[in-house]
Amino acid sequence: MAGSVGSVGPGELQRRLGVTDAVVVGLGSMIGAGIFAALAPAAAAAGSGLLMGLALAAVVAFCNATSSARLAARYPASGGTYVYGRERLGDFWGYLAGWGFIVGKSASCAAMALTVGSYVWPGQAHAVAVAAVVALTAVNYAGVQKSAWLTRTIVAVVLAVLTAVVCTALTSGQADTVRLDIGDDTSFTGVLQAAGLLFFAFAGYARIATLGEEVRDPGRTIPRAIPLALGITLVAYAAVAVAALVVLGPRQLAEATAPLSDAVRAAGADWLAPVVRAGAALAALGSLLALILGVSRTTLAMARDRHLPHVLAAVHPKFKVPHRAELVVGAVVAALAATADVRGAIGFSSFGVLAYYAIANASAWTLAPAEGGPPRIFPVIGLAGCLVLAFSLPLTSVLSGAAVLVCGAAAYGVRRTLSPRRTP
Repeated sequence: MAGSVGSVGPGELQRRLGVTDAVVVGLGSMIGAGIFAALAPAAAAAGSGLLMGLALAAVVAFCNATSSARLAARYPASGGTYVYGRERLGDFWGYLAGWGFIVGKSASCAAMALTVGSYVWPGQAHAVAVAAVVALTAVNYAGVQKSAWLTRTIVAVVLAVLTAVVCTALTSGQADTVRLDIGDDTSFTGVLQAAGLLFFAFAGYARIATLGEEVRDPGRTIPRAIPLALGITLVAYAAVAVAALVVLGPRQLAEATAPLSDAVRAAGADWLAPVVRAGAALAALGSLLALILGVSRTTLAMARDRHLPHVLAAVHPKFKVPHRAELVVGAVVAALAATADVRGAIGFSSFGVLAYYAIANASAWTLAPAEGGPPRIFPVIGLAGCLVLAFSLPLTSVLSGAAVLVCGAAAYGVRRTLSPRRTP
């Protein structure tokens, strides 16, 4: 039975997550460190059209979420778009989605760990980053319910911090709604680039789909959890963006190194700045926890099909988690966080995420109404939006992202040539 947690085979994960847990995992992925930092580069790109960029990112994210939710309900297995692409478009497209996700998100994990380090102890950022990865890998190893419990705590604290920022900014004497007006500093390309930057703040809803094998009654739970998580995140991000704009204005926001800390200082609440800093560190921890969860589950799915070493497909007999995949992912991320500052070198991650969702929308397009397919308009807008935003990114991001996908495709071709009789 789909909702059972008792009868689980030796190679299967256990269905332990209900709607609330799934929503929390999605919120933990989306309400992360991005909201504390992404507003500045987005404002630099869009100027006073920042909110237009946010709205465009939200529309694309909603279409992607609708496609992902319908696919996850039909294919409630670990792996997310890797599974959907394989089942609906063919083995290669599933592989390409999984490859882009694992490589790109491993770099994102390391970057997020270094973000934690830079907030907690700037002088020892690498050491703190490694410690964070080790600690969160241990939490994930102990079972998905432990991860959901910790994520719930982190999300509650971060939402409280964001609420304090919004209330402080909007009720201060420095708040001026004239700063929300659209000026001549806004351009179409600027709004597109801002949407591309802000889109990744919403990308965490896929974590719910990636954990499809661990969700109770996935046919009902996932289609409810994904839009709920996305809706809550959109409300939170819109409120924060408005609060930052009314006290800083688009120009000052674009120049801010710590936008939310600067916003509360401009509002006359210097005492709140350290709290915001702590909230940013905690948010980065929440994002890192959810990222490691997602990467390890996609690794599990690809290892089952032998696109990755099959030894990584093992499921722990007690904790019912892909323990070997989690340990390998944790080790790779810890090594990256210890040896390099990858925060400035993960442009391919942005491109890879949009390619991942493009494949999800193409997969959803093939679902017939009898299979629970969404109205065709959603995958069409989602696919077009992903492609437009991907190629609106800075040229270096486009080139590095395309290079990663080409390398993955080449590896797939070589492997199929060497073992043509392999059946996934």
